[in-house]
Amino acid sequence: MAKKSNKNGVMQSNSFELTSSASLNPTAQTKNEKLKTNSKITKHYEGHRERLRKRYLKTKGNAIEDYEYLELLLFRTLPRVNTKIIAKNLIERFGSLTDVLNADINLLQEVPGCGPATAIDLKIISGVAGRLARAQLSKRDIFSTWDKVLAYCKAVMAHETREQFRVLFLDKKNGLLSDEVQQTGTIDHTPVYPREVVSRALELSASGLILVHNHPSGDATPSDADISMTYRLKDIANALGIILHDHLIIARNDYTSFKALKLI
Repeated sequence: MAKKSNKNGVMQSNSFELTSSASLNPTAQTKNEKLKTNSKITKHYEGHRERLRKRYLKTKGNAIEDYEYLELLLFRTLPRVNTKIIAKNLIERFGSLTDVLNADINLLQEVPGCGPATAIDLKIISGVAGRLARAQLSKRDIFSTWDKVLAYCKAVMAHETREQFRVLFLDKKNGLLSDEVQQTGTIDHTPVYPREVVSRALELSASGLILVHNHPSGDATPSDADISMTYRLKDIANALGIILHDHLIIARNDYTSFKALKLI
């Protein structure tokens, strides 16, 4: 280390101490620390995701909670985010995995971390689930797979926030010709026009009908208006040789069959 004296004869060092830019700049040091922390968090997320995927494969989903299923669904939409927190918030807000998938797209976006893209993905998954349930319906004899008919109706209607009136049109062998939503109404009412239903049945050359509508209130008890409309539609259909097999009312955790109640 070279030294030289000043005018007063005091020795001065002519060397310099090497320092990092971080030590000279506290802000840069803080940024470096944050980068290291974020790197550790990212590695933790990746490890958690891999463990959850392996557990899903090992147990075939039997040991997976609702919020963990949501996590698995959110992995692709949110590749670098802690989806566990978002999944738990969604379950806390709506109650269950099914309720989350059937929630209104605008309400989904009210949950922190669930943006438009994530909400759309969840609704797409809900739509796919409905189509899978519909695919299980028998094309030969719908009554041979009645449990699947109920499962399908529950999947597509139980969580609707407004009343919806749907008709399953059947052929002579009770195979499903068409499944159509005829009307969508309010939270406690939907208009039904029996002549329009029967007219559509004639267009499809349908031989039988199953009426289905939901009660968003959660009470599957038929109202007087439900019963009156059903009788009127049955009379019009019978006059044209079309059989009304049943009228189902679907609620969130319950259902009612007019046939089972001997109302048809």
